[in-house]
Amino acid sequence: MNKLKAGFSRVNVTPMMGIWLEGYFVPRYAEGVLDELEINALALACGEERAVFLSIDNAGVKRNAVAEFKESIMEATGLSAESIYIHGTHTHTAPPITKDAEEVLEQEYYQTVKRKMTDAAVMALEDLKPAKMGWGIGKAPNVAFVRRYRMKDGSVKTNPGVNNPDIVEPVGEIDDGVSVIRFDREAGETIVLANFGNHPDVVGGCKISADWPGFVRRTVEKVLDNTKCIFFNGLQGDINHVNVHPTGGYLNGMFMDFDDVSRGYEHARYIGRVITGGVLQVFDKVQYVDVETLKCKQRTIQVPSNMPKPEDMPEAHRINDLHNAGKDDELPYEGMMLTTIVAEAGRMVRLEHGPEAFEMELSGVAIGDVVMLGFPGEPFMGIGKALKETEGWDMVVPTCITNGYEGYFPMYDAYEQGGYEARSSNFRAGVDKLLIDEGRKLLADLR
Repeated sequence: MNKLKAGFSRVNVTPMMGIWLEGYFVPRYAEGVLDELEINALALACGEERAVFLSIDNAGVKRNAVAEFKESIMEATGLSAESIYIHGTHTHTAPPITKDAEEVLEQEYYQTVKRKMTDAAVMALEDLKPAKMGWGIGKAPNVAFVRRYRMKDGSVKTNPGVNNPDIVEPVGEIDDGVSVIRFDREAGETIVLANFGNHPDVVGGCKISADWPGFVRRTVEKVLDNTKCIFFNGLQGDINHVNVHPTGGYLNGMFMDFDDVSRGYEHARYIGRVITGGVLQVFDKVQYVDVETLKCKQRTIQVPSNMPKPEDMPEAHRINDLHNAGKDDELPYEGMMLTTIVAEAGRMVRLEHGPEAFEMELSGVAIGDVVMLGFPGEPFMGIGKALKETEGWDMVVPTCITNGYEGYFPMYDAYEQGGYEARSSNFRAGVDKLLIDEGRKLLADLR
C-alpha cells in the first residue's frame, strides 16, 4: 500500500556583487548575473517518517557549515540530523559558503544561506501532498567525458588541452545514465528529481551562474507542464565537459579559457538540453512503485590522510608561498599543469602535520527500493558505477558533495598514474575501495 507524500519549495540565493567566486586557483569576484542561484527542496513523508533533500547551487558546503544548517533546520522542523540531505551542485560560478569567513560579504552570504536553507526545508514540508513515485534511467550521450588522459610520454594528465596531439587515450570510464525519480502529487505539481554525473565548470568567467544544472531545471520545467525539477549531481571527480577531440560544430558557443579548457555559457545550455532529453526519454514510461517505507541513515567513517613525505616539504612550501603571493608566473608551468602543481603543494602544506585520518559521514535515504546515497566530496565515476550495481535495489542514485565537502576521492590506480585529482587529494590511495565497501554497508543498513 502506497503511503508516500511529497512536497517542494524553491528559494533564491543569488549573492551580492563583489563577492569572491569559488572553484579555481585564480581570484575571481562577482561582476554580474547570468542566471539565478537557488536552493531547491524536496520533502518526503511515509507514515511517521519524514526527510528533506536540499540542493543548492554551490561548489560545496563544508562539514561545519552543514552541521550548523542542520541544527537550524532541526529546530524549525523537528527532523533528525540523518533525515536532512544537503547537496551542492558544484557550480564553479558561485561564492563559497564559509562558516568562519573573514570577508564581510562572505559572512553576510553565509547567514543568508543558513536562513534560506531553513526556510526552504520548512516550506517543502508544509507542501506535502499524497504522491505516487516512479523511476527510470535515460541517457545523455556525448556531454560528459573522462578528463584524465594517457600521453605519448607515458604520463597521465588532467585536461591536457583540446586537440593535443600527444593524447593517446582516456583513463577512466563514463556513465551517461540520467537517473529520474518522478513524484506525481494529488492536487499538486509533479516533482522530477534528476541525477547525472559531470563537472559544472562550463561557464567560467566572473558572472554568477548555476551552470548546466540550472539549465536542466529550467528546461525540464519549460518542456513539461505543471512540473518542478530538482537536480542532484552524480559522482564526477574524474569527469567534465571537455571533448578533447571535437568535430563539426562541437565548439560552437565556447572559448578557450586560461587553463586550456574550452568553456561557454551556450555550451552549458546545450548540456542542460541533452540531460533534459535523458529525462524526457523515461518521464512518461517510469516504473511506478508503491512506497511503504522511508528510511534515513548516516554512516561515520575514518579515511586515512594523504600526508606528505618530509623531504618533499621545502619545495612544497616554496611553490605554495609563490602562489599565495600572486607569483605563479615564477613557476615553470602553465595551464592545467600549473593548477596541478599548485594544488599538490597546497595539499602537502595543509597536511604537513596531519591529521592521520579524516572523519566524515556517508548519507543514505531509501524511498522504498530506490535509494539516494550521498558522499561528502568528489568520488571518481568508478565508485558510483560499482555501487549502482548493488543487488536488491530498484535504483541506487549516488550523489557527490552531500552533507559536506572533503575534496577528491580517486581510484587506486590514479595515485601511481598522476594527474590533478590524486596529487591534490587529501586521502591516501585505497579510498575508492573504502568508499565502495562502506557504501555497501550503508545500503545494507537501510534494509
